[in-house]
Amino acid sequence: MWTVDFGTNMPIGEAALYEAPFEYVVRHVKPEREVSRTTIAEWWLHERRRGEMREALSGLHRYIATPTTAKHRLFVWLDGRTLPDHALIVFARDDDYFFGVLHSSVHELWARGLGTQVREVESGFRYTPTTTFEPFPFPDASDDARREIAEVAKALDTLRLGWLNPPGLCAAELRARTLTNLYNLRPSWLAQVHERLDRAVHAAYGWDYPLERDDVLARLVGLNTGRARAQERTLGLGLLENDSKG
Repeated sequence: MWTVDFGTNMPIGEAALYEAPFEYVVRHVKPEREVSRTTIAEWWLHERRRGEMREALSGLHRYIATPTTAKHRLFVWLDGRTLPDHALIVFARDDDYFFGVLHSSVHELWARGLGTQVREVESGFRYTPTTTFEPFPFPDASDDARREIAEVAKALDTLRLGWLNPPGLCAAELRARTLTNLYNLRPSWLAQVHERLDRAVHAAYGWDYPLERDDVLARLVGLNTGRARAQERTLGLGLLENDSKG
């Protein structure tokens, strides 16, 4: 399946120069748009073009993505030339440290705690930018801790790619090699590299390893609350300073 995308603000005359896709849009999209209340004027462009997202991703050779709904909370690298669709949540980051923290059990516990379940467990749970990601308190990690997390995150990605695309398999066998199937199986090597990652992330927070689920969540909530209060105090001092100057 192909998606026709003329960007965020391409004029109709320029879009028409892409003859075959434009004529397809004229035949199949324009009639639908003509009965729409919101997209009549620019019927050849997507209704929600996500200009801010495109700008944030521009210049990155790769970025992180995760499905909105999934059984396992999986994060992957996407090529910077890939335009994500509505079923993905993307992060305009290309560093392994960020990838590693997101893929730790600390973040997954938080995501499952704040996300919403979709029917049965097999259907997965939702992840949202506003209620799941934005409140998550990242560790105040030292440079050494960041390097350690990044190193393990690289190893995780390399090992997974090796499992997904081993040499010598036919197309049918490769189709069965998905990340969902891998995490359903959870072989020992995958469990071991995730344990290394979890140890590194716990150390970045200054925590012992392992901790009980409720303990992890309580500490994260404490960090979130403490940082929010500190931000409010800083904002309040800033307002007082501005008032005194005024």
